[in-house]
Amino acid sequence: FRQPLMFKGQRLASREGLLVAINGQWGEIAPLPGFSTETLAEAQAESLACLAAIQRGEKATPTLPSVQFGFDCAQRLWSANLPTPLPPYPLLQGAPAELMLSLDTILTGWGALPPPRLKLKVVRYAMEEELALIEQLAAQLPTTKLILDANGGWTRENALRFCECLPLEHIDYLEEPCAAFADTIAVAEATGVSIALDETLSRREEWYGHPQIKALVIKPTLIGSLNACEALVKRARADNLRVVISSSFESDLGLGQLARLAGEWAPNEPPGLDTGHWLTERVTTAGGEMMIENVHCLFKMEKSAC
Repeated sequence: FRQPLMFKGQRLASREGLLVAINGQWGEIAPLPGFSTETLAEAQAESLACLAAIQRGEKATPTLPSVQFGFDCAQRLWSANLPTPLPPYPLLQGAPAELMLSLDTILTGWGALPPPRLKLKVVRYAMEEELALIEQLAAQLPTTKLILDANGGWTRENALRFCECLPLEHIDYLEEPCAAFADTIAVAEATGVSIALDETLSRREEWYGHPQIKALVIKPTLIGSLNACEALVKRARADNLRVVISSSFESDLGLGQLARLAGEWAPNEPPGLDTGHWLTERVTTAGGEMMIENVHCLFKMEKSAC
């Protein structure tokens, strides 16, 4: 990472993962610490077992989400005529005081037109500091809708206190204010804030439609099976919800595949894929070729996988 980042209380300076190739097509397996249920060691063990099964002529049946995602991408029949996805909305991360001091520089980087949407992580710093930053963003970017992501980090009481102070006319939606779905709905009903579901989906918990739910944020690395992701897309369409394909800090390979999925599943919705610039290295060339000279091979079989 260009600078260490916090993930559910864990401070990470780098991102680790696995790459799998099946018949020349690649997939990425990179559990995100603090969010994935499996560790990288567990994902590696299952990946090697799946490759051994393929070598024996059997079908690979991974159960861990990150492994499911990687193997599904490596075996997917990708459409050749997908629409180009919309540019991802920018993601702001960092201490509110530092962001407020550098806001003019950040705005200059976006050019003449501010982004239509901007995402900000919350429940990372003091509530008063985060609310002050939101007020400043709303004042300086009056045409930009803010997406706030709480990662289920508040109690119902704290979420109510936060949402009662929000300039709702500037808020697109708030992702998962509370860990419990019932608390999230209670906060939405009490304050009128629009809600998006994220962790509820990756944990495969029960949820129901509600007028305050506006979007489903789908993170394939955390959800796993692309069939499961597509089922959520279909449910969203049936309930007239927006679909946002979102990243889990994958490499440029994974981000490229997520962008293709966004073009297929949600061509009219900007994806949440503005994480690549936090990484200092790539695994593919500018032309999309894998730089396998930088990859340590754990498993190899003739004409099939590495």
